[in-house]
Amino acid sequence: MRLAYFFYTMGFALMLVGCGDNARLPVSAGYGPDPALPQPDAPLIPTVNIAPAKGWPDGGKPEPAAGLGVSAFATGLDHPRWLYVLPNGDVLVAETNRPPKKDIGLKERVVQWFMARAGAGGESADRITLLRDSDNDGIADQQFVFLEDLHSPFGMALIEDDFYVANTDAVMRFPYEPGQSRITSPGVKVADLPAGPINQHWTKSLIASPEGKLYVGVGSNSNVAENGMDNEVGRAAVWEVDPATGEHRIFANGLRNPVGMAWAPGSGELWVAVNERDLLGSDLVPDYMTSLKEGGFYGWPYSYFGDHRDDRVKPARPDLVERAITPDYALGPHTASLGLASAEGNDLPSTFSQGMFVGQHGSWNRKPHSGYKVIFVPFNDGQPSGDPTDVLTGFLGEEDKALGRPVGVAIDQSGALLVADDVGNIVWRVHRKNAAGQP
Repeated sequence: MRLAYFFYTMGFALMLVGCGDNARLPVSAGYGPDPALPQPDAPLIPTVNIAPAKGWPDGGKPEPAAGLGVSAFATGLDHPRWLYVLPNGDVLVAETNRPPKKDIGLKERVVQWFMARAGAGGESADRITLLRDSDNDGIADQQFVFLEDLHSPFGMALIEDDFYVANTDAVMRFPYEPGQSRITSPGVKVADLPAGPINQHWTKSLIASPEGKLYVGVGSNSNVAENGMDNEVGRAAVWEVDPATGEHRIFANGLRNPVGMAWAPGSGELWVAVNERDLLGSDLVPDYMTSLKEGGFYGWPYSYFGDHRDDRVKPARPDLVERAITPDYALGPHTASLGLASAEGNDLPSTFSQGMFVGQHGSWNRKPHSGYKVIFVPFNDGQPSGDPTDVLTGFLGEEDKALGRPVGVAIDQSGALLVADDVGNIVWRVHRKNAAGQP
């Protein structure tokens, strides 16, 4: 019976591949402060359009924008997802994946099959690797296991001589000395984070404020609360954590899956990239980035992009929909916009001097695909001020196979842009093209 059940599950998964509706609007219509939001379209068979993970051929690499070059900063990594640059220039990369699940049912088996097809089905390395460019040639010539035996680590932050890691279930603190290439001291738990047996959005992002507070992105346990709101306690939110005591509070909520976070130069506001809900068709709902207002509510699960009510959620909460804050800037439907980095400190051409870089991991449920690139959104006076610009493209190859998928983005000590690619298992380095025109 179990074997028959397995084949039934896989047959169901295969039947779904390529099914669903086609987009009626160009993906560009879902960008900006006032994106197109057509009527929801919930087909009987949901849209499934996975770009199978292939990896880069020898010599292959993404396409940079005019005036930029790109090269591999580090290769041979194990599902690199997130980046953090230390003050001395060392680059940390979280090699990680979702934690294993026990006693999974039909739905979870299908999900795991889809994830494996998209390049995210392996076991988690559960480590943070340190990359060091000792001769400043733009290539990491040294790699060290900085921390290991973690639990699906993701976010990282340094406050003075304390290094913080957001595991999927807790914020941990470790002692750090400048130039240290490996931490062997046991970590101290600062605060528990929502995890548990469902743990649908397992990544927990992390950023430190100039005042020394920690902010943690905690995604929802569902698409639109279909597992019940009792399984969403503390989720779909950004937490503020006191690293000294572990005391925490919800800073902002109604954010389905808040991932990348960055401080906007000038305004000092905390910005976050948020993955929105699925199964309303290829044109809905756009992911977004937004500044966070303390105590703000951003709609999930009851509404999206302000007061656009989601009728699937029962019981409805018109009182919450009424006060839902409209996000600042849409990033396209199903683009899986994960990485977010301020342009501050970069040495790229002046086009990229003020704004935010966004790593778009790419869609699995839109026809045609969206995302699979790194974009730049220009800012003026702390707010988005124009259309996005492609920074790094070419992650989709022939037959729409994924050569790579960008995730975390960060500015390195030299001012180049680093991009974690969890299908290529590479960290790319995007830099200003030199006068000779060499890449």
